[in-house]
Order: sequence, then structure tokens, then C-alpha cells
Amino acid sequence: MSLVREAYLLAGPTASGKSAIAATLAREMGAWILSADSMNVYRGMDVGTAKPSAADRAEFHMGGVDVVTPAEEFSAGAWLRAAADWARGVPVGTPLVIVGGTGLYFSALLRGLDRAWEKPPPAYPVIRIDRAVVRARIAARLDDMFLHGLEEEKRRLRAAYPVWSKTAALAIGYRDGDDREKIRVRTCQLAKRQDTWFRHQATPLYVEPTVEAVRACWRAHGPWPVRFADGEIR
Repeated sequence: MSLVREAYLLAGPTASGKSAIAATLAREMGAWILSADSMNVYRGMDVGTAKPSAADRAEFHMGGVDVVTPAEEFSAGAWLRAAADWARGVPVGTPLVIVGGTGLYFSALLRGLDRAWEKPPPAYPVIRIDRAVVRARIAARLDDMFLHGLEEEKRRLRAAYPVWSKTAALAIGYRDGDDREKIRVRTCQLAKRQDTWFRHQATPLYVEPTVEAVRACWRAHGPWPVRFADGEIR
């Protein structure tokens, strides 16, 4: 069995401003937010993943964050199950907003993981932003991460969890030997891969990175029916 709900969607590469835009619109609508980000699921990995603040997580009853420890394996199927558990707790009539950069999570919600995928790929809003702007934002955000204790966060987590899962070990900024330049390069590469995913695995409804553009897209095309699968997904 599964739970089908309607939700407003917003995808895009890292550092595109999607989370701030989604928060503004969710606040207007009184919506709850589900994070579709494969690294926000890890407890304690806050600074290095640019996780929404504790205040935002509380205000928007945010799902998809702090689901497991870095020692635990995670997958798209596990995220679907966690998202379904969260969605069942959303009061009837409360709007849902789903925002993130993990394209596989959007595909899982819109066409599932356990059946043949139809073509064309699902259409949903994706932020279009110049890559030079993204690179500049990544560099600025990285400065902020180091200022707010990324290295200390990494040391604390490594002490608490000496052995990390394969999925958590992929997190940018938490590998041994990751210096500022390596993190910058890997984050820029991630943004490019995310762009490529949305271009080929979705039918992107491209929007400019502004509240007004996303609001107009949501009014014209949304909300989208999404399928929160239960525990049968593996």
C-alpha cells in the first residue's frame, strides 16, 4: 500500500537558493516541508551539508532530516519509507512542499522505484541558474562553513562514529584530508551532476531562482500528486 498526496515541488543544484525560496513560499501557505536531500538525512552533519537551521526545521515540521546516524546505511527506498512515515503525520488540508537536489528522490516519489518507468520523465520545477553564479555561491558558502565550525563538526562525528556507512562516507567535506579546495571542487562537480540528472531524468520546468518565478510556476502547474510508498520498497 502507499499514501498519495499532493505537494509543491522544487528541485535544483546545490547553492541555487532553492531552500530559501521554498521556505518563503511554505511560510506563505502554512505548509510543511520535506527535504529531498540525501545528506540531510544524517544526524550531526549540519554545517557541512548546509542543513536548514533548527528554527526552520521546527517551523516547517521538516521531514527527511536527521533520520539516521553516519554509521547507518541509507538508500532511496529508506528515504521513501521515512518520507511516508512523515507524510502520515501531516494534518489533513496542510500543504506540502518538497525541496532538494537529489533527483532520484523526486523520481521515486513521482514514478516509483519498484516498477517500470514510463516515458517521458515526470515534469516538475527545476531552478535554472548560471554555473558561474553557483560556483561563486559555493565558494562563499564554504567560507561560512569553515567559519561556523566544519572542521570541529567533522572531528566530533568521527569520534562518535569511527566507522561510517558507505553512503555517509560520500558526504563532501567529511572525508579525511578534505581541505577547502578539494571541498570546493567536489561541490562544484556535484552541482554539475545534479544539473545533468534533472536534464536527462526529468522533464524540467525551468524557473529562475526567485520567489516570484517559483510561485508563478506552482500556480500554473502544481500541486503534483506524489506517491509515498510504504515498507514494501526495498
